[in-house]
Amino acid sequence: MNIKTKNLKQIILINSTPKEVFDAFMDQKKHSKFTGTKATIENKVGGKFSVWDDYATGETLELVPDKKIVQSWRASDWPEEYLSKIILELSFSGKSTKLRFTHKGIPEESYSEIKQGWIDYYWNPMKKMLEGK
Repeated sequence: MNIKTKNLKQIILINSTPKEVFDAFMDQKKHSKFTGTKATIENKVGGKFSVWDDYATGETLELVPDKKIVQSWRASDWPEEYLSKIILELSFSGKSTKLRFTHKGIPEESYSEIKQGWIDYYWNPMKKMLEGK
């Protein structure tokens, strides 16, 4: 499959602990709470996930509790069978968690939408839930 792709890097500071950020992403109840949509997440390596009412699906490839999450990731409107990869790296920085986010292999035509989508539908609502604002 020959698709032109781009990679995305974002750094987000969240006034919370790495454990709380990790759990918000990997616990299906917490994930559903901050996104406001149904999430099904098997919290283990090899576990499948489906979030945003099946808009995004994939598999967890690597988990280091409270430090790192690596998943294959695909949007429902992408070419069938095409997978990208997301990497979340968490570290404590003062009173905040520094989330270093990388999304590799985003189809070029979806890049702008996906880039803004992570901010609008993930990082901002997650911060709001975890920071209590």
